Amino acid sequence: LSRRQRQMCIRDSTMFPLMRGQRMAMLGDGKSGKSTLATQIALNQVGSDIITVYVLIAKRRSDVDTLLSRLNANNAMGQSIVIVSTLADSLIMSYLAPYVACSMAEYFWQEVGQDTLLIYDDLTAHAHAYREIALLSGMSPGRDSFPGDMFYVHSSLLERAGKLASNHKTLTTVPMVFAAGGDITSYLPTNIMSITDGQWILDMKIFRDTMRPAVNVGLSVSRVGGRGQSDRHKKLGGQTFKTLTAHAEAQEFARFGSELAVSAQQALNKGNLLYKMLNQIPGERYGLVAQTLMLDIILGLEENQTVNLEAIKKAANEYAGQIKDDKDFEAVRDTLKKQTLLEGKSA
Repeated sequence: LSRRQRQMCIRDSTMFPLMRGQRMAMLGDGKSGKSTLATQIALNQVGSDIITVYVLIAKRRSDVDTLLSRLNANNAMGQSIVIVSTLADSLIMSYLAPYVACSMAEYFWQEVGQDTLLIYDDLTAHAHAYREIALLSGMSPGRDSFPGDMFYVHSSLLERAGKLASNHKTLTTVPMVFAAGGDITSYLPTNIMSITDGQWILDMKIFRDTMRPAVNVGLSVSRVGGRGQSDRHKKLGGQTFKTLTAHAEAQEFARFGSELAVSAQQALNKGNLLYKMLNQIPGERYGLVAQTLMLDIILGLEENQTVNLEAIKKAANEYAGQIKDDKDFEAVRDTLKKQTLLEGKSA
């Protein structure tokens, strides 16, 4: 498979890519958008060769209904399996749910020969169920009253991910973990981060600033994802980080209320445009090529240039379908940029 094919078609794939066979944790406080981002990842597999197995552990019935309605509305149920345990179910059901999901994922991966994505929502609820079972059965409590084998329990689920030598198919896992108050240094988050190959950290402050998904650029990391990126994607990733860094610095100066230098004002404007492009509502989907196309246009804007962002978003997937190679990409990019460029306004 080419690098473009190996990379999962997901949101934030330029800065923190998720590759097939990778283990990528998702951590954040309650209501920070973890389930929404996980649902978007599942939706973005529609039309690909990936089967998605999504397990809900000790969730409210409303959470289950929300997930199912989003999957059905976007025609994703045809290649998705949803395993459910609710708050009304027994502790044993909540404890066994991720193992059932993992068994189903491994069947498609090993027996059918299908690339599979497994999403655990979430392993904090699984750990709480296991802790209650352990305490009721008289096991000696360890750190934070969790059983002493808590790390092994989660590693036995997550370390199954990878690529088979026999059929070259992959199992990708995305475990979600609740980080109370955004504290990612507590027991469970550090356990999961030490098992996985990277993590997306969702920040409530960023979420309140209406950024969706609220990924913290400074704390999030993908340790192996960049190895599967194309040269163009790597270059865009570096430019994105530089643009966001310059935007943050310009924001610090803007708080003083003084007049900004021309370069700082341009960095502020381009950063604002980039953030608007990265903002994504539930159910909104863009293919990997479409994401690359939008980033290349915005990051390539010259001084005093700006574009109609809404028009780019509406046309991105359609134009991406016309791209077969690098020459096509450059031609389509230039055409879309020319059509959406706004005259007489700065970026």
